Amino acid sequence: MTEPTRLAFVIAAEHEGMRLDRFLAAEVPHQSRSQIQRLIEGGHVTLPRVKAVKANIALREHDEVTIELPDVEPSSLEAEDLPLDILHDDADLVVVNKPAGMVVHPAAGHGSGTLVNALLHHVHDLSGIGGESRPGIVHRLDKGTSGVMVVAKHDAAHQELARQFHDREVEKEYVALVWGIVHARKRIDAPIGRDPGNRQKMSARSRRARTAVTRVTWARHLPGVSLLRVAIFTGRTHQIRVHLSAIGHPIVGDALYGGVHRRVPGSLRAVLRLNRPFLHAERLAFTHPRTGHRLEFTAPLPEELLTVLNDITPLDMREKVFSAPEPRERADDADDEDDDAQA
Repeated sequence: MTEPTRLAFVIAAEHEGMRLDRFLAAEVPHQSRSQIQRLIEGGHVTLPRVKAVKANIALREHDEVTIELPDVEPSSLEAEDLPLDILHDDADLVVVNKPAGMVVHPAAGHGSGTLVNALLHHVHDLSGIGGESRPGIVHRLDKGTSGVMVVAKHDAAHQELARQFHDREVEKEYVALVWGIVHARKRIDAPIGRDPGNRQKMSARSRRARTAVTRVTWARHLPGVSLLRVAIFTGRTHQIRVHLSAIGHPIVGDALYGGVHRRVPGSLRAVLRLNRPFLHAERLAFTHPRTGHRLEFTAPLPEELLTVLNDITPLDMREKVFSAPEPRERADDADDEDDDAQA
């Protein structure tokens, strides 16, 4: 086993008073501030003048700081040979078309079969994120939502992509089928927080809510339902599902937010075959973290959604429903803040 990498710094006058974790995050390549904090807590950072080194300690001129970077270890997560639709793969990131039913990363009740498990099998040049070889999840899609996701391969890419999500430089557009009639250009501006009555749900009426903005960019109306393209300017948990439900138009097939109806007209019987919300992340556009080139990726509706849509669309409306949408416009929502990279 090779020796861990050690870096030493002598604090200059211009850094006096700066927090230790902030200084190291700025000076150590490919290490985020949270990872620096974990290294400090783990005893990998020394500062001779203090016995217990803490992240928030104020540096003094001439302080000598040493940080030990552990070798990258194999991931403790199991690589699984799961089907994975890879749209793009380079040294910095990978873009995938996540299927519905797949959880993004292992968690309680989902220890395997996740997108992360699949990535560990299909992608062989993952760098050491946090000292462990694993993909960097920048944003998320719900288990029942399919579509485009970008995953970072190393910390520098992760940090830059996370910044773009935070600063609303990433364009995210979804396709949704909802109950009732919703018109294009509809804007939903309602804070979202955890539902106090059901911890599995989010709510637009939560006392501890965070800013969330959703806009309908395109709409086609069918008998009893609307097919929408929806852009989100923030990335709150369940955002589109919560917002559309809050205005009385839940996503078809979304059992958690009122989108499953036991009785439907005969013309809509096909929606009863759905075992997931009719929600798909169709388009994702961002700036490549290394090259600076603007990239755009799209994923077509999966077969199970396309079949349902085809079955409920009257013959005389198919050309209109399946035609390409009008040119996309970028809404001016400069006053909205986004501090959450999840989608």
